[in-house]
Amino acid sequence: MNEDSNITRARQNSPRKSNVYTRTGDTGTTSLASGQRVPKTNARLEAYGTLDELNSFIGLLMSNLTEEADRNFLLQVQNHLFSLGSRLATDAEEIPWRCSVDEQAVADMEHAIDEADQVAGGWRGFVLPGGCQAASLAHVCRTVCRRLERRVYAMEGWESLEPELLQYVNRLSDYFFILAKKQNILQGVEEKIWKKRS
Repeated sequence: MNEDSNITRARQNSPRKSNVYTRTGDTGTTSLASGQRVPKTNARLEAYGTLDELNSFIGLLMSNLTEEADRNFLLQVQNHLFSLGSRLATDAEEIPWRCSVDEQAVADMEHAIDEADQVAGGWRGFVLPGGCQAASLAHVCRTVCRRLERRVYAMEGWESLEPELLQYVNRLSDYFFILAKKQNILQGVEEKIWKKRS
């Protein structure tokens, strides 16, 4: 048996390469939806990378929520964020794209904030992040969401984004703030209010 036959047999017996890794990003670049190669430090990647981070934290938050309605709403949020991530990865001038985050999604977010605020009991002062685990995770989501908003505005061409997308991200951080307050109330944990002189 010659050497070529041995190599062929070894390849046939070895496991097939996974589609998870492509090796195309090993030199510090990646592709946008258009196929354009950009550095991994590109502001557009920073934006949708932060969005992915937020979506992962939302998954962790959901695993700590007791109310099914809250989990279902956040599942809807995760779907919207995934769509928004696709939009951020797409130069609309090169590929026409319409994100699922629209005026109705913004209205639904505002309604969710109003509903949670009825349980949260209104403003009592500046709140220190923390409390029960669900509330603490909601505060983490809030701060990552604020960073996402900053990253989007730092992105070249953000002016071409649909205004509903920017409104949605802005409202989402407000939602996490109210959700944190609600979780502490539901679990009987007192919030820590900031004291100027502690």
